[in-house]
Amino acid sequence: MHPILTSGRRLSLYVAAWIPLAALLVYVTWAAGGVSWRDAAATLAPACLVYAFVCLSPWYICRTQPLEFSRVPGLLTTFGAAAVAGGLMMAAAARVAESLLGRPAGRPALLFGMGVLLYLFSAVLHYAALAVATSRDAERRAAEARTMAREAELQALRMHLNPHFLFNSLHSIAALATLDGARAREMCVRLAGFLRESLGLGARESIPLREELGLARSYLQVEQVRFGERLRVEEQIEPACEECAVPALLLQPLVENAVKHGIAGLVEGGLIRLAAQRRGAAVSITLENAFDPETTPASGSGNNLGLGLTHVRRRLEVRYGEEARFDARAEGAVYRVVLRLPCESPMASSSRA
Repeated sequence: MHPILTSGRRLSLYVAAWIPLAALLVYVTWAAGGVSWRDAAATLAPACLVYAFVCLSPWYICRTQPLEFSRVPGLLTTFGAAAVAGGLMMAAAARVAESLLGRPAGRPALLFGMGVLLYLFSAVLHYAALAVATSRDAERRAAEARTMAREAELQALRMHLNPHFLFNSLHSIAALATLDGARAREMCVRLAGFLRESLGLGARESIPLREELGLARSYLQVEQVRFGERLRVEEQIEPACEECAVPALLLQPLVENAVKHGIAGLVEGGLIRLAAQRRGAAVSITLENAFDPETTPASGSGNNLGLGLTHVRRRLEVRYGEEARFDARAEGAVYRVVLRLPCESPMASSSRA
């Protein structure tokens, strides 16, 4: 069925669009002489109403015969014959109205010619409408493909991060077991609690920053069993940004990197500072850790960010594009990572994901 016929609103707009066309036909017929404008309007109004539905028929031809250069001869023949038939129907409809109303309808040849032109014009409009619909459909499919690719990449990054963290934690437990079995057991218990919590939250695309900070604290509690007083934590979290939605498990690789490449390399340990602030419609998250510039491997700074930081940067790029910023650099004996991303509500971020 023609798309115009599937909606009452579309049909009403289409019929209304024929009013100026009917007025033009009345004027041309009156200007040609031999009939008053009242008689022309009385006979051509119902004829144009009938012919308006005749001019919907090119849609079926346009759908079955796409506009291609190789098809031009055949299309000219098809639409030429259809336009002639349409012109004859226009003239016939006017004559029927003339006989029923008892008023002259004007010159048949003129009505025939106007009918041919209107039919060809309708065919052009139908081809244009189909081209627009095809373009929109292609854009929609391309957008769906980009969304599926983005979701697949995000899922791959998350699946890579989880075992990466687990392997590092098991390695820490193995190292601690040879020194202090009781602390190793405590670390196992805390690690189990952290994994149970992260599995529940990590299955979601986005979570409030409040819950993401809870995961980071749980991880630091696991590592504090290993490092004891060598690991000190300081937080400066603005309450206004705690409900901002962030990608799940976004901070965990950053905190892990701070412990592994920072605190672990210092004999006396050091401080990890975690801060979050609102900046208008965005949230800024800063993670700082002490480190030894002389012993830290080059993979922890500069453009070569290391596995965990590289994945965090990529997740922000895939999810937010240019709306998010990521900066990681060493400043003296402090390594600082700054994230800036839109502050979205959990509901809005779920629909976006």
